[in-house]
Amino acid sequence: MSKEKESKSFEELMETLESIVQELEKGDLNLDDSVAKFEEGMKISKECSKILESSEKRISILLENNGEMTEEIFNM
Repeated sequence: MSKEKESKSFEELMETLESIVQELEKGDLNLDDSVAKFEEGMKISKECSKILESSEKRISILLENNGEMTEEIFNM
């Protein structure tokens, strides 16, 4: 299942997260299902944060190079 999440875009992950939030807000789930959904949401949230951090680093590299498009490899 983690391979599926890796292949999803940021936007797809956010849609999934929004769906989870809506399910939790309805209040129709039992406690066990609510906790499982919450855990899934937290995992997705962390993945979204990683994607945002990576994007921020890419932008910083571009700005440091005075906006010139040079390719630099960086690792998280």
